Amino acid sequence: MSGPLVIAEGMREANMFDVVRVGDKQLIGEIIEMHGDRASIQVYEETAGIGRGDRVVSTGAPLSVELGPGLMTNMYDGIQRPLETMYQKYGPNITKGISEPSLDRERLWAFVATAAVGAALEAGDEIGYVQETKVVRQRIMVPPSLRGTLVSVSSGDYHVNDTVAVLRDEKGKEHEISLMQKWPVRIARPSREKLPPAEPMITGQRVIDAFFPIAKGGTACVPGPFGSGKTVVQHQLAKWSDVDIVVYIGCGERGNEMTDVLREFPELTDPRTGESIMQRTVLIANTSDMPVAAREASIYTGITIAEYFRDMGYAVAVIADSTSRWAEALREMSGRLEEMPGDEGYPAYLTSRLAQFYERAGKVVCLGSDRRIGALSAIGAVSPQGGDISEPVTQSTLRIVKVFWGLEASLAYRRHFPAINWLNSYSLYKDRLEEWYQGNVAEGWMAQVNEAMGLLQKETELEEIVKLVGVDALAASDRLVLEAARSIREDFLQQNAFEDGDSYTALDKQYALLGMILSFYHKALLALDKGADVQRISDLSVRERIGRAKSSENFRIEYPDIEREVDEQLAALTERSY
Repeated sequence: MSGPLVIAEGMREANMFDVVRVGDKQLIGEIIEMHGDRASIQVYEETAGIGRGDRVVSTGAPLSVELGPGLMTNMYDGIQRPLETMYQKYGPNITKGISEPSLDRERLWAFVATAAVGAALEAGDEIGYVQETKVVRQRIMVPPSLRGTLVSVSSGDYHVNDTVAVLRDEKGKEHEISLMQKWPVRIARPSREKLPPAEPMITGQRVIDAFFPIAKGGTACVPGPFGSGKTVVQHQLAKWSDVDIVVYIGCGERGNEMTDVLREFPELTDPRTGESIMQRTVLIANTSDMPVAAREASIYTGITIAEYFRDMGYAVAVIADSTSRWAEALREMSGRLEEMPGDEGYPAYLTSRLAQFYERAGKVVCLGSDRRIGALSAIGAVSPQGGDISEPVTQSTLRIVKVFWGLEASLAYRRHFPAINWLNSYSLYKDRLEEWYQGNVAEGWMAQVNEAMGLLQKETELEEIVKLVGVDALAASDRLVLEAARSIREDFLQQNAFEDGDSYTALDKQYALLGMILSFYHKALLALDKGADVQRISDLSVRERIGRAKSSENFRIEYPDIEREVDEQLAALTERSY
């Protein structure tokens, strides 16, 4: 025995990835390596007290999750044990060997049958539904491995493990179907077809939606040093993204961050439904003080639950905070198994394991004759030591994902949040999503965004000159570029997560706000040509109104009024210049 690693003899009949029970307390473990009759087991609980001679029993089944009514609003640990239920039964400390069912066996759910007896059903077809929360209707589907004729089905109140329907397959064998399915976490749930992502996941965060968008069904990573705001960015994505379901995985992070989620989310209102955001959220907490081996399981548990809701035709977001802690767990187990280490001690299979996780994202045609469309977006935080993004976890992740939101400590220290560096970050979905933005927001969306990015890049070049010769040596037009870029940074990119009017910005407001800033720049250029002084332009009182405009609740009325004030003040400047 070595920490969470236990080696047991006499396990010849067991299989790789079987769940086992270790010792008198029946600790939960998983076989991760086999040599003859010796099995290497990673135990998902504290192993203190386990010793030679203790009995190890294989369950004969892989690590699986229970999928059915009761997932929403719930909070689980890394191996899908319900934390609230364990707290009520056993108190604030997790007792060794607890084995609570993931879904409540006592609660009754109102099942409404939608399929008729005698119907020929295939895998993924809907038999009926359960209204789990006010905003989530859970489809009860034919499991992926079954197809046949529906022999019986009836509406009514059922427990999750009660039989609600019977299906007869082609060989005449009858299969009972309950409200609950089980699925191995390491195997991706099947779909009919994978589609190219063509619709953005709208987050309400201006720097993301405008400059570095992620598609529904896309992948993204958020690397950044300590204190740069990774967790707040992910909280914002979980709160405001226009997805139907959010699965938030706290993998190896501090417990107080999950506490913040539990306190904040019930009080937040979903802008699309008007209901609490917890009505569409599943939380998985495997904090830094929990057993390290369970971090790996928590990632797979979360994405399997997400795939289940994707198969119903929902848009789902999986938010993992953070994959670095998962990678550290891989490194620890690899070291205890005495495997050949790769870069910085991480196992050689680090990249392939990361790819297995992110490749389960995507926009798909789900199983079922109705060919419904579902999307699963995967967003992972990366916590590189010392903020060095050249370390293996970040570099391996960047080779896989399509969106990179690079957080920078210097921006965070200047109180610029989200602290996403607009020069280092990128989105490979930007061109693919251009048509959607043009058709659903405004024809000039991409031209406006490209012009703003051009001004920010020009600002970086001019700042190098300013460091050498000072701002007074610049031409008036270049000084105006600096002023416009500052306005883009402070009045558009900078966002306050704790201010109601600024925490979330709809796309039409984003377009109007950026357009107003660029309009001021264009009009100021004309005023310069007419002899206005660039310093006087910078000191105009309307600049303060533009700065406050991002928090405006009624921008459709206020923004045109600001535009008129800009025209009046610039006209007054040009008249005085003559």
